[in-house]
Amino acid sequence: MRPSWRLIVALLFIIGCGDKNEVKVADVKAVTSTEDAGKPVTGDWLIYHELSDPEQLNPLTSSDAGASDINAFIFETLLTREPRTLEIKPFIAETRPEIAQDKLTYTFKIRKDARFQDGHPVTGEDVLFSVTAVKCPFVNAPFLRVYYNSLIDAELIDPYTIRFVTKERYFQNESVLGGIPLLPRHYYDPDNLLKRVTVKALAQDPATLPPEAKRFGDQFNKNFNRNPLGSGPYKFNGWKTGSDIELIRNHNYWGNGKEGIDQPHLDRLKFRIVNNMDAALNRLKSGSLDYMEALQPVQAVRGTASERFNREFKKYEYYAPTYTYIGWNNVHPIFRDKRVRQAMTYFTDRKLIVKSVLFGLGEVVDSHIYLFRPEYDKSLVSYPFDRQKALALLGEAGWKDTDGDGVLDKMIDGKRIPLRFEIKVNSGNALRKSVALVLLDELKKHGIDASVRELDWTIFLNDVKNHHFDAVVLGWQMSTIEPDAYQVWHSSQAANKGSNAISYKNARVDEILEQYRREFDAQKRIEMYKEFQQILHEEQPYTFLFVSKRISVVHRRFQGVEVFPDGLRPIDWWVPTRIQKFASTITAQ
Repeated sequence: MRPSWRLIVALLFIIGCGDKNEVKVADVKAVTSTEDAGKPVTGDWLIYHELSDPEQLNPLTSSDAGASDINAFIFETLLTREPRTLEIKPFIAETRPEIAQDKLTYTFKIRKDARFQDGHPVTGEDVLFSVTAVKCPFVNAPFLRVYYNSLIDAELIDPYTIRFVTKERYFQNESVLGGIPLLPRHYYDPDNLLKRVTVKALAQDPATLPPEAKRFGDQFNKNFNRNPLGSGPYKFNGWKTGSDIELIRNHNYWGNGKEGIDQPHLDRLKFRIVNNMDAALNRLKSGSLDYMEALQPVQAVRGTASERFNREFKKYEYYAPTYTYIGWNNVHPIFRDKRVRQAMTYFTDRKLIVKSVLFGLGEVVDSHIYLFRPEYDKSLVSYPFDRQKALALLGEAGWKDTDGDGVLDKMIDGKRIPLRFEIKVNSGNALRKSVALVLLDELKKHGIDASVRELDWTIFLNDVKNHHFDAVVLGWQMSTIEPDAYQVWHSSQAANKGSNAISYKNARVDEILEQYRREFDAQKRIEMYKEFQQILHEEQPYTFLFVSKRISVVHRRFQGVEVFPDGLRPIDWWVPTRIQKFASTITAQ
């Protein structure tokens, strides 16, 4: 399941053959359809694999996909999207907003039956608080705040009606404003510190804001990372670091029985932390996991082919809206020269990686846009694996072995610098480590001294956000709806722990990204993004690697499993009473 605000706003989150749109399902005779199993019922648990603990569970300040997966069940938004068509539809809002003719003002009416998990009603005050918190410069949410740059005012018309005013047209304004994760003001700001802070005031110099704004930001960033409370169908029930995070079904969920609202069936969701993929697969086979969202390719090909495995589990094969890349720190003395970055891409045998590391379960990509979106520029000429071209570029850039130690070097800023660097990867991700090792094996043949360092996810993510790396192997969750790359590629996002962690800066790219947001003609946006992609293709701030096929595995007792454009949706799953594994323990509260 993906969170409402990610689908609506198209946020990007860091992640830990035949027809491209075909979904393949490995099947054997079993109870696999709702016709066989009957109508959905409540009960049972889902034990869901996570590779690492999330950084935190604050819905505004967390930026990793693990936190996003969990928060999806806890928090809700004014609008959501129909999972099959991705069409916008109302959720906490009664209807889609009233939009002024100039597309600068958006008015939402909030349904009166929505409740937070502690029983408090969801009101306009909570919506206003949520957007004020997002806009507050003292809240650590630069990757989210960037989508609200054009919002200059918000006011309550009545307790259940809110009006947003923007300073410029933005083709995703409805999605963005409707995608604010809704937080209970009484819980996240019990002292009402933001009462005197308006959205209009937040557009000014932070130094002019009342001291309460800073106090709120400090408290919000620190006090709500492991205790989320929202209005969603599942409530947070505990977190044992390195072990598991547990959610329980909200028996008093406001959406129970309401048409058009996803109905929760499973009593408990356990996100079990197993930071080694081989160990996770063994635990799946032994019965202590029910669901692995993404097998490693070698596991999909060699570790899950037995008849016994396929009697117990079902595999789903589909292209996931993610891509993997090597990010070069663009302000590093070595990598600020685009010729070096280009050389690194020429040294990277991406076809070999897809063949040997992914076992053919993927495709080489040359852009950050989802391969199957119309914005993806298929005219880009892919960088081939070409050692001689790479060496020529390095020579042109002035790299040579002047001291005979076998490592290329160059005078940079008055110092002789060896062509030596480190590639960081997150521990437990064998695929990313293998990518780095394939490149290292090639580089060492040509006088380039590179190494790989594995780090725990939280430490790794902190290094990335603070630009403490030479190069990283990482991935982004892409948008299956209209993309907006401002979050990752605009130069302003290189500061304050924004998503432009590689510190890429290009004035023309900034201009395109800004113009793109104001353009309502879809075809014109496509043309703008072609130029944008061509600039990135020339400058190679990333070495784009591949989009992979995801192989998800689900225990066969779960019904209602279906692949949607954004992947699987556990919120839909249920287990027939006669084959439920865990007894119901949920009572009215």
